[in-house]
Amino acid sequence: MAALNVILYEPEIPQNTGNIGRSCVATGTRLHLIEPLGFLLNDKTVKRAGMDYWDQLDVTRYDDWNDFNQKNPNASIYYATTKGRNVYTRVQYEPDAFIMFGPESRGIPEEILVAHPDRCVRIPMVGETRSLNLANSVAIVLYEALRQNDFSQMQLEGNLHRLQW
Repeated sequence: MAALNVILYEPEIPQNTGNIGRSCVATGTRLHLIEPLGFLLNDKTVKRAGMDYWDQLDVTRYDDWNDFNQKNPNASIYYATTKGRNVYTRVQYEPDAFIMFGPESRGIPEEILVAHPDRCVRIPMVGETRSLNLANSVAIVLYEALRQNDFSQMQLEGNLHRLQW
């Protein structure tokens, strides 16, 4: 079964990674963490943000960008960046696409971006806003990729607990 993939390149803030991990569990998305991390994965803030879902997360850690590329040679990667040429809704995400996000303070290194200009996607913003919160950015782009793939394998209807429609 194909699954979407989120790559966090050198994430710095544990709460963001915890929130992103929780979103990945809720959507059946794999999480890829590229070292170095700006925190320890057993940090209580990661676990608090990820709630009790963290043990259900499909997560892989990599020593660095080269390690990731060696272990995922055929990955179809989209690079989420404020420097992107394409609006994130105007590309077609494959069912097993990888969507990469950079560290909170500096984004994906430009050396990586210039090698893949047509695969760089951006979230439109007004004015001089530098960027959105990392966890929010992941959710925005991830749910567009999920929508394009008809929310495959996801529950599409909710149920009330006490009342009925």
